[in-house]
Amino acid sequence: MHLTVAIQMDPIETIAIDTDSTFVLAVEAQRRGHILFHYLPQDLSLRGADVYATARPLVVRRAPGNHSTLGDATHLRLATVDVVLMRQDPPFDMAYITATHLLERLHPRTLVVNDPAEVRNAPEKLFVTHFPQLMPPTLITSSREEIVAFRREHSDIILKPLFGNGGTGVFHLTPEDENLNALLELFPRLYRGEPVVVQKYLPQVREGDKRIILIDGAPAGAVNRIPLKGESRSNMHVGGRAVKTGLTARDREICATIGPILKDRGLVFVGIDVIGPYLTEINVTSPTGLQEIDRFDGVCLESQVWDAIESRVSK
Repeated sequence: MHLTVAIQMDPIETIAIDTDSTFVLAVEAQRRGHILFHYLPQDLSLRGADVYATARPLVVRRAPGNHSTLGDATHLRLATVDVVLMRQDPPFDMAYITATHLLERLHPRTLVVNDPAEVRNAPEKLFVTHFPQLMPPTLITSSREEIVAFRREHSDIILKPLFGNGGTGVFHLTPEDENLNALLELFPRLYRGEPVVVQKYLPQVREGDKRIILIDGAPAGAVNRIPLKGESRSNMHVGGRAVKTGLTARDREICATIGPILKDRGLVFVGIDVIGPYLTEINVTSPTGLQEIDRFDGVCLESQVWDAIESRVSK
């Protein structure tokens, strides 16, 4: 099977090739003989009923400082390609949502991974609330009174923006911390008046925040992310250390609960975050972790992703 694949992502020149999941997906696609194109989200256009991208042919290689070659720009009608990988990083803002509306016009005649309508309906910190039995105590609100009452009940809390990513804007407020009022004044200015997420602090985060990769609804591997000393965030963007891990019985229970739903929604490549026994996020926009798991477990998860994609295309 030889496919034409358009990859919607951030500038490929700036990625870290030893950690970036989109890069290894591109490498594996190229190894299979697929033809690659690269374009930025702002290169999308809708003309009449047709979606176009100003795209450039792409060749990738694992060569630091010389990992990609882009050809001349072409006006690519996306209905003529087989697969679009929607892989740009959040923030999950109106530009992101607009891109899902445009790509929805292609899917499923052109397979978009992940399904753009389901991506739009599944922002990380909201989608997870469909599974309250798996989550820690959580509040989503704009109400100061509700937040104060939640803190009074749980004492030790995490405050974070509803549509943030990469650990940005995540605060741990201990019972003695006096910054809650200041943060509640600051957040509406920084995040356009959006509600905030408040969760009970989980001390198990000191032992790691586990990223589990699900491919077509099935758990494929995991990596643990250990926060720096004095840091409550374990995201690798802010210094979290990746370590080898496996799946516990509770992890498998979580995956068995959500996996069939992810598969039915066309969410082929998903990363979930688990702290202790709790599911905290379901990442469907641009999940990461493939290369870390590959190295620790001696596997090739990107090959499994492409197996799942090719299976869907063949159907």
